[in-house]
Amino acid sequence: MVTTLIRRAIQAGFVILAMTLIVFVGINVIGNPVDILINPDLNQAERAQVIANLGLDKPLWQQYLSFLHGLTQGDFGNSFVYHKPALDVIIERLPATLELALCAMVIAIVVGIPLGLYAGLYPRRISSRIIMTGSIFGFSLPTFWVGLMLILVFAVELGWLPSNGRGDTVMFLGVNWSFLTANGLSHMLLPALNLALFKTSLILRLTRAGVQEVIAQDFVKFAHAKGLHESRVIFVHVLKNLMIPVVTIIGLEFGSLIAYSVVTESIFGWPGMGKLIIDSINLLDRPVIVAYLMMMVILFVSLNFIIDICYTLLDPRVRLEGKG
Repeated sequence: MVTTLIRRAIQAGFVILAMTLIVFVGINVIGNPVDILINPDLNQAERAQVIANLGLDKPLWQQYLSFLHGLTQGDFGNSFVYHKPALDVIIERLPATLELALCAMVIAIVVGIPLGLYAGLYPRRISSRIIMTGSIFGFSLPTFWVGLMLILVFAVELGWLPSNGRGDTVMFLGVNWSFLTANGLSHMLLPALNLALFKTSLILRLTRAGVQEVIAQDFVKFAHAKGLHESRVIFVHVLKNLMIPVVTIIGLEFGSLIAYSVVTESIFGWPGMGKLIIDSINLLDRPVIVAYLMMMVILFVSLNFIIDICYTLLDPRVRLEGKG
């Protein structure tokens, strides 16, 4: 087990190293921040001085080596716009995105797994067919359109919930969180529902498919033949065995909630990393863009590693060695 974990860590290191090259080169061949950040009225000497201050006067390979050296020390460079470390700029926005993604994932799990379990156990019922039809809408409806409709109905017409912003926050463990206040929760509800819609449908359909596959297995039939209570068969034998693919999806989709919450945060004016990256792209703030993308790379690599470990906890037959 230890050898496998070490091997996986080395593989993850090579993946991250390869992604640093792809991300850095990709960002540097798209647009020139000098055209946006430097006053066109400056003379050539002043322009050259600003370019040198930004570190853009060096060859690309030297910039990459400097970036790698800084990366080993947790330094992604200074933001061209905010004039402070790019990592600090992102970390300031991280709690907002993190709590929104967690809230959306909780909604998706709490709603998706029970409904998928019900639809899988009783597929011929009308209610199950309604649930599956609803999941198709969850896949099909565009996120931006659903967000606008939620604002129109619940914020504009009914006036029940606020349409934008983060609301009141409370300091906890040195970080401001909005889910700890009633006002913050009211601001979080609509964007969380919008973000959770697709994930709920995905988890629901995956759970249903898993239930229908597992209940046909011999060990489930044997459990029924032994006279075990229906709830024990469902929660001990069925649910536990179908959770392996569900855990995989939950882990990866949680990462995507953090990485791809751009549309939702923009619609609802949620001050998270998604809105920050849109602003940074518009201004070609390279250090912030690179720092954000590298954080996403590290996030997904870490989630995959954690998911592999969860496999063995859910099913001892699944070994990390077998997946290597």
